[in-house]
Amino acid sequence: MTSRRVLPALLLLFIGSGCAALIYEIVWFQLLQLVVGSSAISLGVLLGTFMGGMCLGSLALSFFVPARQHPLRVYACLELGIGLIGLLALVGMPLISNIYTSWAGSGVAGLVFRGVIAGICLLPPTLLMGATLPAISRWVETTPEGVSWLGFFYGGNIAGAVLGSVLAGFYLLRVFDVSIATYVAVAINIAVALGGFALARFTTHKPVDSMDMDPGVRRASGAVSVYIVIALSGFTALAAEVVWTRLLSLLFGATTYTFSLILAVFLFGLGIGSTVGSVMSSRVARPRAALGWCQVGLCVCMAWTAYVVGRSLPYWPINPSAVANPWINFQVDVVRALYAVLPAAILWGASFPLALASVAERGQDPAKLVGGVYAANTVGAIIGSLGASLLLVAWIGSLHTQQVLMVVAAVAGSILLLAPATDDAQKSWWPTAAACAAIIVVALLVRNVPGIPNVMVAYGRYANMRVNDSAQYIYVGEGMTASVAVSKLSDGVLNYHNAGKVQASSEPQDMRLQRMLGHMTTLIPPNAKRVVVIGCGAGVTAGAVSVDPVVTNQTIAEIEPLVPKVVSEYFGEHNFNVVRNPKVHVRIDDARHYVMTSKEKFDAITSDPLDPWVKGAAMLYTREFFDAARQHLNPGGVVTLFVQLYESNTAAVKSEIGTFFEAFPNGIIWGNTNNGQGYDLVLLGQAGDGPIKIDVDAIQARLNRPEYAPVVKSMRDIGFNSAVDMFSSYAGRATDLKEWLKDASINRDRNLRLQYLAGLGLNLYESGPIYSEILRYRKFPDDLFIGSPATISALRAGVQRGLDFRE
Repeated sequence: MTSRRVLPALLLLFIGSGCAALIYEIVWFQLLQLVVGSSAISLGVLLGTFMGGMCLGSLALSFFVPARQHPLRVYACLELGIGLIGLLALVGMPLISNIYTSWAGSGVAGLVFRGVIAGICLLPPTLLMGATLPAISRWVETTPEGVSWLGFFYGGNIAGAVLGSVLAGFYLLRVFDVSIATYVAVAINIAVALGGFALARFTTHKPVDSMDMDPGVRRASGAVSVYIVIALSGFTALAAEVVWTRLLSLLFGATTYTFSLILAVFLFGLGIGSTVGSVMSSRVARPRAALGWCQVGLCVCMAWTAYVVGRSLPYWPINPSAVANPWINFQVDVVRALYAVLPAAILWGASFPLALASVAERGQDPAKLVGGVYAANTVGAIIGSLGASLLLVAWIGSLHTQQVLMVVAAVAGSILLLAPATDDAQKSWWPTAAACAAIIVVALLVRNVPGIPNVMVAYGRYANMRVNDSAQYIYVGEGMTASVAVSKLSDGVLNYHNAGKVQASSEPQDMRLQRMLGHMTTLIPPNAKRVVVIGCGAGVTAGAVSVDPVVTNQTIAEIEPLVPKVVSEYFGEHNFNVVRNPKVHVRIDDARHYVMTSKEKFDAITSDPLDPWVKGAAMLYTREFFDAARQHLNPGGVVTLFVQLYESNTAAVKSEIGTFFEAFPNGIIWGNTNNGQGYDLVLLGQAGDGPIKIDVDAIQARLNRPEYAPVVKSMRDIGFNSAVDMFSSYAGRATDLKEWLKDASINRDRNLRLQYLAGLGLNLYESGPIYSEILRYRKFPDDLFIGSPATISALRAGVQRGLDFRE
């Protein structure tokens, strides 16, 4: 049946399959998160659907495709089918998005609908993807040599996945968009399919009735235990990947590049392990024992990773901002990821071919052999990834989650190593004694797994530089999507940490920005009764909104359930106890998903999300989202947006401002300075295409009313003693900045350009020069402000004082 000369060529084809599959996975997840949201629940639905389709496809092939069909021709047809569906998904996604946003709801019904949408989009292609390895497996026999080649195919597929992860994350989506990335993946599918058809034409395949194959289901003795162990191996692998990706993203910066890099390193280890395991599977006499020892070894490797991540890497003497070239930092991150993750990934990779060898018997249908092992491994992986991301980390934390995984791996090893011997050659006492000793060592390792240092949760990639700080960590916790900390400095300043950095604080410059953002949101529109606040953070912006007496209904859309609980306890004095305010409702959801699917209209929307370099945050800065926000405004309503200048670069800032101004041609920039230098910005746009008019005297008259006393006090606390003071922060508007923004990269759903631009600037501190560039184009807007001559004169002088800061 097997032509050995064809096997290396098939290996190359499988590398292509893996490359295309990872490109599709990254593209489809990016597109579908824009539709169903990027909350932990939504990501769980997407991941479960994707991997579930792979599992079903691996099982289904042997039942629906007769063994007499030429394996190479079947494989080629599967690849063509994947490419065709990839093109259809690209074309049909806008239609799917429109249907979803029109019909989406909340609660159980909304969750079911997300699952339906994910199933429609992901199940057809993933069923075909899952079937490719079982299809090609029929080209080999279930001999030791044939099973070894199955492991090589699996390893080749993973090698292609490494290439696809790097290609998509670092080039295709950074330089182009999802369309180009999809076309590249389709081209790879077509090339692989043509290769498969060509090989099928010049090779022969003996049909099943001419083969020495038992058409019934043959199962090796003790196969059930192997299926259980490989499922547990999949469970520990994906759960550990979830935990380690989360922890390493704190150390490297949670950019899209970091996620691609960690995934590539993990897959790289799986590929090495699969290759080694394939060689071993044809040479070791007891593959089941080798599989068992792999699981025991994983306990040691997981302990190693826990030590490296918790006790070593945070203290490496690395300053990410020491170099301006981000690619240098990426090289360092690759080394650190390999140092931490590679040993365990190699053993997980070796487990699959060893499991194949453990259950293989001559005469089996190779497709059923591969499909069964692959399905068991994938089921375990689904449970592990969902269990870790939705339950374990938020429930018991990263430390105890890693301990649980080590125990599970030890149990998996014990199932095979302590099982009764079935032949005389295996009745020696020493393997059992060695296994018992190893399990005792594992128990000691489990007890000594180090926790995650508070400074790493708080300061992430700068942890080693903050070790000797006098900060007191009064809270550190892990939620479903983020790790959160609250620290208190010796001078009493409170810091709110998320994504491994300070996201908000009671520092004067931060308080000014947060309250300025909130007060402009409610004071500029004529009647801001219903307001949406995107991102809770420390709650200061939401608190500034809540004290406005006009506001009667306020919604805070926050993706991490832990955040409102934490800030209500530690920042209540600074945020006016906003979370406990009866007119304030906290909605735990991806803010984009909430706004896009809402049937309501609002008077104002203010957005203070995580940094745009954080993976997923750029979805809140796209032209399509700004358009949707404008469409959800009542006449005269406004949208305000926080834009940071620190930890960014000119290209990213231009992208944020240019995209906002495309949606709001009447947009305005307000500046927040620190020590006379640019620090961050507030962008403001109003519903309608006409010019914005701000009646400064009317706003001051409102502030003079008794019911506005809390607003006035809040403004005075940040240095604004009047409406004139607040509007003196004027820094420019869309009509003035056309020249500066002519080369801005517009951030759209199809490219999410901002997250790639911002990800290259997170270690830069260029806020002063960027703000100075903006101020070069500023002119006093005679047609913007309305007021008495004295008011306009005072405002003109205030704006000029702001201009003088840069000189």
